[in-house]
Amino acid sequence: MENLLATVAAGLAVLLIGTALLAMSNGDLQVAGFSFLCASLVIYLRETRLVDT
Repeated sequence: MENLLATVAAGLAVLLIGTALLAMSNGDLQVAGFSFLCASLVIYLRETRLVDT
């Protein structure tokens, strides 16, 4: 793997989106919204800081 931090960030984003979907299906919308927000921030940081272009 070339960039381990970028790979870990992508895995974390997937985990956060999965958490958000589970929370949303259980009716816990605050946790779901926070998880979606965190996932979007992780994706943004991955694309702007961790991935070499």
